[in-house]
Amino acid sequence: MTFSKKAIALAGILLCASTSLTAQVRMTREEYIDRYKSIAVADMERYGIPASITMAQGILESDSGNSLLSLKSNNHFGIKCKTGWKGERVYHDDDAKGECFRAYPSVEASYRDHAEFLDSQPRYDSLFAYASDDYKSWARGLKAAGYATAPDYAQRLIRIIEECQLYLLDQPDGERLYASRFGLKHDSNEWFTSQTSVDKTAESGTAIDPDDYRVTINAHAGYNVYATNGVHYVVAKENDTFENIGEKFRLSPRNLRRFNDLKDKKAQPLMGEVVYIERKKKRWEGNAQHHICRQGETAYSVGQSYAIRTRSIEKLNRLKPGTELETGRQIRIK
Repeated sequence: MTFSKKAIALAGILLCASTSLTAQVRMTREEYIDRYKSIAVADMERYGIPASITMAQGILESDSGNSLLSLKSNNHFGIKCKTGWKGERVYHDDDAKGECFRAYPSVEASYRDHAEFLDSQPRYDSLFAYASDDYKSWARGLKAAGYATAPDYAQRLIRIIEECQLYLLDQPDGERLYASRFGLKHDSNEWFTSQTSVDKTAESGTAIDPDDYRVTINAHAGYNVYATNGVHYVVAKENDTFENIGEKFRLSPRNLRRFNDLKDKKAQPLMGEVVYIERKKKRWEGNAQHHICRQGETAYSVGQSYAIRTRSIEKLNRLKPGTELETGRQIRIK
């Protein structure tokens, strides 16, 4: 009987020890970014590594500071021991069972080692040829250099950066820009909608101009060309028409309206609206499965945000044309 009680007590102690790291309140992405963004910016200024990339890797590799590896070893970047590592170590199942990972006395030490690791390893040398605000090239370069085995590693990083607007941290005075990214008169939903939907545009002086932070793919006839979901688009200028945009890109106004799911033959773009210059896709090709609706959104505006055809959004979600979506509703995008 005594042995049984002791065994039960010991089992209870072991259970508590094994769950103590995961039984705490999860840190949100926003909390994680607010806590560590200053370190990422400082590393960018010293090493030239985009702060957005550092933050996105930290979020992805550590599950925003909630993974078992990060909790028990402060390792936020999944860096393995490798030859020459003299510091503390822990063993964790990853690509193989019981792999050796670096352990740090603090999260700050993990961030510092991440920067030094990229700076000192020859296989990452080519990345430093990219500008510190070229997060897409850095993401693709990290994958190409073998930082991670996941085939969609670059896409995951880019998605996190764009979802969280981490690219703002790569700009001069990035921390202030990030902190004020919603403007003085806009909440987060309004700012995001103004950046991505053709239904609303940012008002001058009240929100950050999203065009300042889009990544230009190319330029043609005075227009910067961007891409979402692999589909190219431009941003309409003052007094633009589908006729004059079509003339510059050798597209008929009819095709431009079709590319942008507009049935009205007289419809014209407003200044600041996204104008797709090729056919949108039927599904989102990124990792996200769903979109959380914001006030006033429709299948059309969601489709314009993700470069997905309106009819595809409607079919995926069994929506009637023109239906206004309830705030907070989860919409399938693939």
